[in-house]
Amino acid sequence: MKEKILIVKLGFTETIDKMVSTDNVSLGDVFRTTVILHLFKHDNVTWLTTKEALPLLKGNPFIQRLLVYDLTSASQLQAEPFDVVINLEKVPGVCALTDSIHAWRRYGFRFDAEKGTAEAYEHSYDAVANSEDPILRKNMKKHWIEMLYAMVDKKWQGEEYVLGYKPKTREKFDIGFNVKVGKRWPNKAWPGENWKELERLTGRRFSITHQQSLDNIEGYIDWLNSSRLIVTNDSLGLHLALALGKKVVAMFGPTSEKEVFLFNRGVIIRPSKKLKCMPCFNTVCKYGKSCMHYIKPETIYKHIAKLLKRGEHG
Repeated sequence: MKEKILIVKLGFTETIDKMVSTDNVSLGDVFRTTVILHLFKHDNVTWLTTKEALPLLKGNPFIQRLLVYDLTSASQLQAEPFDVVINLEKVPGVCALTDSIHAWRRYGFRFDAEKGTAEAYEHSYDAVANSEDPILRKNMKKHWIEMLYAMVDKKWQGEEYVLGYKPKTREKFDIGFNVKVGKRWPNKAWPGENWKELERLTGRRFSITHQQSLDNIEGYIDWLNSSRLIVTNDSLGLHLALALGKKVVAMFGPTSEKEVFLFNRGVIIRPSKKLKCMPCFNTVCKYGKSCMHYIKPETIYKHIAKLLKRGEHG
């Protein structure tokens, strides 16, 4: 028998980060949450999200109903019974809302009425602990997907992201430069001069295209799909590229590469200079010169050449 499932993922918070922002939605965190849909592909799933993240979820074959978070949708959900409610937002008000919805089972985060704070349901204690303690987060033993599955009392077995949108483009370029970062994490950006040097190195041998605007999500996905390989920071573009089956060269500095699984489609590059502060999980570098400066274009080029040569020979 089909169960009625409610997933609440708005992007105001990230699953294992303490920052809360209702102005800058974490689109990457919303999209990568689609991996849990495999658990409910035979059920009736409602997903509550923000208008910014809506294009990432439209057309998803495992979501029967998409709702945008506002007063109307909140009131509607409070009047509906669900078998399972999964709240993946640590915003106290959102937790209070999901606690008020009738459900037989609950996962994720709840509201502590005495403290007025977001707290963890059973199975989500690790997520809260890693959000609050950067040392613990640096030494995580699980990929982010493994932790997400554990939050709903399941074991991850290699399931991938689920993208509903079907790109209208075909592969036309060798390499896509995913240059921009979201407003939420400016510290993830690779310096412009490094991109220019990488273009100088790669332009002799490979065709290149540069990132399009993030204002149009579908257009952005079309752009990503037009390249065989994507060079990117830890961002929405990385997760979308993986969902599209692209090869990736992914650069990490202020965030932890331990959290991300590449599904054997690429390589992770860390700064050549070993800094004690890495990963700091700070949105802005406290020392003026981000660790991302120490990822060398020559290193990126070497991995690009290796990955594309491997693709040419199957």
